[in-house]
Amino acid sequence: MNINPDSKVLVQGIIEPIGSAYAARMKAIGTQVVAGVSPGHGGKTVEDIPTFDMVEEALVKVGQVDVTIIFSSAYWVLDAAKEAIAAGIRQIIIVTEGVPPLDMVELVRKAEATETLVVGANTPGIIMPGKILLGTHPQEFYTPGSVGIISRSGTLTYEIAWELTQAGLGQSICVGIGGDTIVGSSFSQWLQVLDEDENTEAIVVLGEIGGSGEEAAAQYISEAIDKPVVAYVAGRYIPQGKRLGSASNLLVPQPKSIKSDKAGDSAAAPESAQSKIAAFQKAGVPVADRPSEIANILKKALKQKTKKK
Repeated sequence: MNINPDSKVLVQGIIEPIGSAYAARMKAIGTQVVAGVSPGHGGKTVEDIPTFDMVEEALVKVGQVDVTIIFSSAYWVLDAAKEAIAAGIRQIIIVTEGVPPLDMVELVRKAEATETLVVGANTPGIIMPGKILLGTHPQEFYTPGSVGIISRSGTLTYEIAWELTQAGLGQSICVGIGGDTIVGSSFSQWLQVLDEDENTEAIVVLGEIGGSGEEAAAQYISEAIDKPVVAYVAGRYIPQGKRLGSASNLLVPQPKSIKSDKAGDSAAAPESAQSKIAAFQKAGVPVADRPSEIANILKKALKQKTKKK
């Protein structure tokens, strides 16, 4: 990752209502949004941002761009991303939800071949509080600090950031890897980024049911991460075999006791919350039962790290 407050940012799909709204918001807090792209709308100005028909045209006017953020409709995302890659942009954030899976498969392969970082689809993007916003994170929930957050759920990320902010724990880099079935970058890739980031002292991993990214992350943590890591997995009380979405994962009533949910039970179904919790626990990662517990667990982990020094 090569992102800093001086990074030049392009917004593809800037003519979309969500694109124009967040382009203005990013620019207002200091992000260097230098141009927008929406085919058929070249020559217009959107929120004081010059707009072009093609990425190549934009780069001729503003120079090389470091990051592009895509708000284009789902069936145009692949073309938009390929156009950005062809223009030499190597960091792509896809806010759009519901990109066709086969399109994402093609994009991931293209990204791997060109060493392009893809975040999303269906992501709130990246925020470095007090420095830069790339996406839709509500910056009022965040404060500068040294805790990194990696999450699959946008709204859960905001909640945890606010919990940490209220507890006096600021954040360094917060990223939503994306909530769609197929996404670009993974938990493990971002764990490496945060482990190498000199401004990050501890990491929070926010997972949910479905997929195997959390299990892979747990293994990677046990093998390669030295910084304190705390995890939370949403959806542990969802009926087995059901996928109800991020919000429903949290809204299902929780029983008073979870003793019957043995995280280490070898019978835990693959992709279930229990499977993911067991993987984190096996890796020695503390797992919070509720989002409100994360800050206290994190403070204890940081104290233990200080004592070891």
